[in-house]
Amino acid sequence: MLDHVFTDAIGALRDAFEGAFLERQAFEEHFQVDVLLGDVTWETSYGLPGEGQPPRVISHITFDWPSWSQTAYRKWYVDEVFEDAPAIEIEIVFRAQRLANQPEPGIVTRVMDATSPLIGDGRLEQAGVTVEIGYLSEPDATPEFAVEITYEGLYELAESSLADGASHLLDEHFGALGGWIAATLVRLGDLGLAYLPSDDDEDGSTD
Repeated sequence: MLDHVFTDAIGALRDAFEGAFLERQAFEEHFQVDVLLGDVTWETSYGLPGEGQPPRVISHITFDWPSWSQTAYRKWYVDEVFEDAPAIEIEIVFRAQRLANQPEPGIVTRVMDATSPLIGDGRLEQAGVTVEIGYLSEPDATPEFAVEITYEGLYELAESSLADGASHLLDEHFGALGGWIAATLVRLGDLGLAYLPSDDDEDGSTD
């Protein structure tokens, strides 16, 4: 793994998810570099244990390290000048899927927080709700519904986190985020919505 504060933050969040007993969706993790703009993006997905495939409720997490953050980090690393704090752009999407009926957004948003817990000096804010309807190509296929609630925000890195990748600040800040994601998924899963069977539900019964 690269010795970089961005990958240190990824490691801290992974530890937080493990501590919250969340289950990683291994095939939904990506690390990408935009060769034109220079932005670096890490995407991953975590859900509750024992949800089946695909899980009923899941969280999609995106960390973006924009080129301006890399510029600020390089200036501190090379010139030892800390002027503008580099930041990680964070997006978290909570998704309830495999729904048998179109959900009412208000029923979902009433159990969702307006903001995340404090992460450093800021919070993620709820950005919107999306209802999705999917149809398979087979004739007379049953439509499948999903609902997503998105949170967005910035995590500004303190100079102490830049100086020491093992800084307890990263573990402390992202530890709170892991617990919040787990609790939110539980609330979303406990809404009593009707779900279609999972792919590995051999008896064909609904959840």
